[in-house]
Amino acid sequence: MRVVVALGGNALQRRGEAMTADNQRANVKVAAEQLAAVTRLGHNLVMCHGNGPQVGLLGLQNDAYARHVDDKVTPYPLDVLGAQTEGMIGYMIEQELGNVLPFEVPLATILTQTEVDANDPAFKNPTKFVGPVYTKEEAEKLAADKGWTVKADGEYYRRVVPSPKPKRIFEMRPIKWMIEKGAVVIAAGGGGIPTMYQGDKLVGVEAVIDKDLASALLAREVDADYFVIATDVKTVFVGWGTPEAKAIRQAHPDEMDKLGFAAGSMGPKVEAACEFARLTGKKAVIGALEDIERIVKGEAGTVISTESPGIDWY
Repeated sequence: MRVVVALGGNALQRRGEAMTADNQRANVKVAAEQLAAVTRLGHNLVMCHGNGPQVGLLGLQNDAYARHVDDKVTPYPLDVLGAQTEGMIGYMIEQELGNVLPFEVPLATILTQTEVDANDPAFKNPTKFVGPVYTKEEAEKLAADKGWTVKADGEYYRRVVPSPKPKRIFEMRPIKWMIEKGAVVIAAGGGGIPTMYQGDKLVGVEAVIDKDLASALLAREVDADYFVIATDVKTVFVGWGTPEAKAIRQAHPDEMDKLGFAAGSMGPKVEAACEFARLTGKKAVIGALEDIERIVKGEAGTVISTESPGIDWY
């Protein structure tokens, strides 16, 4: 099978963990061990990854330079920072995957531009978390000082930025060429570099595209047989964090639509999985990174499919 795996940014940078290169590499190493299992099963692996913590950190570093070293330097915009994270994270994933896969398996990271609509309503309602976590007091001070929008993310607070929907991935031809040659391709990192047209010119835009929606688009474009969204929970839950929490084993997209999930966390994952299942008639699965081998075998995670109606519970 051709399997597209979307790896969450928080799987690469754990919540509350110091945002160091060593910590990120350690997390990538763990992810690589799991992802290598997909190729060992004989499947063609295509990877995407999140970049919320990383792009936020780069933004803070840029801002710190402008404030403390040279106030004439304008901090780099989010599209440029997104490109930097694609290279940084892709490099680490390539290296750690290469350390656990046979030398003959080719690996390639593609800097990926994703088109968005300049009139997307997301620009008026920022929802995408970026950067490190803060206490409520820290977040409110940063919002006041920098003009940020901040929102709660679990017990912490984080900056949020616009997250317009992906319309098109520009590098699809080279991505397909490499897949056809048997390469493990890492593409659409962080949802891709956000771009849009101004007249007939393509330009970058201050936004972060949801990596799950971009991954679903990529999965459709490469004709994936299986679309996996790897996160930090084993299944999709209803009533998460309450005594009544229930884990979903399998569901039709129409049933998932009725349940409602938070826009800042599970919502985009469920939306992406439902979109892929509806448009392709194939299966999408949401589950934990450590279960990736069992997920690909159909033994774990929440399966979203149009093959049967209704909803089944664990």
